[in-house]
Amino acid sequence: MPIRQHYEYQHTDGTRVEGVRVGRLNGGMTSNFIVYRIGNVLIDCGPSNQWRHVKSFLEAGPSIEQLWLTHHHEDHSGNASRVGRKYGLVPKAPVQAQKKLARGFRIPAIQQLTWGKPQRVITEALAEHEYLQNGDEVVTLHTPGHAKDLTCFYLPKQRWFFSGDLYLARALKYMRSDEDLMELMLSLKKVLKLDMDVVFCPHRGIDEAGKAGMQDKLNYLIDLCQNAQQNREQGLSLDENTFQILGKPEMMDKISRGNFSKANLIRQALSVDLQSFC
Repeated sequence: MPIRQHYEYQHTDGTRVEGVRVGRLNGGMTSNFIVYRIGNVLIDCGPSNQWRHVKSFLEAGPSIEQLWLTHHHEDHSGNASRVGRKYGLVPKAPVQAQKKLARGFRIPAIQQLTWGKPQRVITEALAEHEYLQNGDEVVTLHTPGHAKDLTCFYLPKQRWFFSGDLYLARALKYMRSDEDLMELMLSLKKVLKLDMDVVFCPHRGIDEAGKAGMQDKLNYLIDLCQNAQQNREQGLSLDENTFQILGKPEMMDKISRGNFSKANLIRQALSVDLQSFC
């Protein structure tokens, strides 16, 4: 599958981001992936079944000297071992991800079909503060919820935010069985305190109104939790609750065998402590 889209974004101070969207499937933004680079720093490295295209993108720019992973999921880490060997570097990853990346991890069949299977890779732990080639500071922020190890990158000088899978969309309809909605919402609340403008999402793309988008997402999730909890008080079952708020199950529920489903989102919504968001 050819490269689907190129991205370029430049700050007034000259800091420049390049990106490329790749993917085996073309079923929407979550079935393909954007690899971003800032000079010699690569942020995530794309799925293993897209290495040929990722490699071409990397070879068209300066030699990569650093690879920072936001989390262990296969679309983000799939080519880490190859990038490490090609450029003689040790990738950096959240400390919570290092054992999984080194030992390997189970990938559901639908995800393996979409992204391939990553090679095992030894990593160094990301520091609380990393730096670009020009010395500009990058703050690493642990933002669990989507994954226990999810870590985002904030560039205070440029007011840029690389969101990993924290953003994705302003409204969710599905949730993985291993996600934690309460932690996700707390992570959104945490990053919304940052002085940021542009959000770089590896699925959604570059959003100049990304902070407002993440506020919309948090507001949506608060409303969803309130509705789900009110429905429970009125005696609705989980299935009835899910149908009333999100509609009937769709193909993804069946293909993933419930691993990625609407019911998972409502189940999680029922356990969220809404007092934390008053």
